[in-house]
Amino acid sequence: MDLSNKIAKVHNFSLEQMSSDTTGHGFDHILRVVNMTKKILKNEPGNPLVAISAAYLHDIADDKLVSDPAVQNSKTIDFLSANAFSDSEISEIMYITKNLSFSSSLGQNPPVLSISGQIVQDADRLDAIGAIGTLRAIYYGGKHSQVIYDPTIKPRILKNKTEYRNLSKETIINHFYEKLLNLKKMMNTSTAKEIAEGRQAFMLSFLNEFTDEWNGKI
Repeated sequence: MDLSNKIAKVHNFSLEQMSSDTTGHGFDHILRVVNMTKKILKNEPGNPLVAISAAYLHDIADDKLVSDPAVQNSKTIDFLSANAFSDSEISEIMYITKNLSFSSSLGQNPPVLSISGQIVQDADRLDAIGAIGTLRAIYYGGKHSQVIYDPTIKPRILKNKTEYRNLSKETIINHFYEKLLNLKKMMNTSTAKEIAEGRQAFMLSFLNEFTDEWNGKI
């Protein structure tokens, strides 16, 4: 099976799994990450089959989206094996999908991704910032009944995944300061770093406008 046919199979598998998501991680997000992965691959070294496949599959077993990640990972491995992916390709794809998240980077000794993994990680992080990233943060926060803003709740310095996933002390606006504004400096590739500059500027402009409106300055 050639590369294009394998990618088409992965596309369809991902669509089946992610089309019903209502948290901002649906198939529209998947496609943006895939397209950004392809864009970065034009300028950065990486294995197209591994990177694009991982981009399609990166949220399928996310533990904040599915009840049993182990079952979903097993299902994904079976799918890849049945569609002529080699053991080494499957191993790398699964390692990427399990370790590219922001929460995986918290704490000591974060996982080291291959260049293909770094490209997908950058593509995913780019979709979390800028105009679409801003909307996704609001959408996700609303889904989880977060307040928009509370000046008595200060942004946290996140030290581990447990703190990150604790939404009891989270606000939508604080999420920008705790995570989103930090992603620009966490980009791996020069292509992503360049794209992140404009998206960072958009978020800072939005937050300045929000603060001025909240405080009645404008």
